[in-house]
Amino acid sequence: MENKVNVRKAIKQDSSKLLELIEHKAEFDRSMNGFDGEISTTKEKIERTLFGDYPFAHALLLEVDGEALGFALFHYRYSSFSGEPSIWLDDLLVIGEHRSKGYGAELMHALKTDAKKSLTSHISWTASPYNTKAHEFYKKLGALIERMDCQRPYFRWAICG
Repeated sequence: MENKVNVRKAIKQDSSKLLELIEHKAEFDRSMNGFDGEISTTKEKIERTLFGDYPFAHALLLEVDGEALGFALFHYRYSSFSGEPSIWLDDLLVIGEHRSKGYGAELMHALKTDAKKSLTSHISWTASPYNTKAHEFYKKLGALIERMDCQRPYFRWAICG
C-alpha cells in the first residue's frame, strides 16, 4: 500500500510538533559536528516568532499518513542591489529511519513551488562539511555550490520560470 505524503505550511497548532522536530534536528547536527549546544527555543517562542503578528520565519511540514516526519524552516531575504527576494533555508530534516525515501525531495520541491509563487530568485543554505550524503542529495536536485567557507559548502538553487 502506498503511503499518503503531504507537505503543507505549518500553522500555530503545529508549534509543539515543530519543537519536537527542531530537537531531532539538533540531535542530528550534533552527530555531524555541526552543533554542540542546547536549543533554547520553546513552544511559546515558536508561536510568537513564526505565527505572531510579525512572522520571522516559516515552516513546511512533511506528513506521511498523517504523521509529521520532517520539516523545512526558512525565511525571506532581500537584496537591495538586485531588487529581488530570495529564501534562506535554515533547517531541513526528515526523521532518521524515514530518510532516503524521497521525503526530503518532496520538502525541497514544495519549498521551490513556494519560492516560485513568491517570485524569489533562488533558495540558499549551507550544510555540515561532514554530511556528504546531503551534499550529493542537493546536487542531484540541481543546486550548485555557490561558495566554500573552509570545508563548509553554501548551496544555491536557482528559481527559473
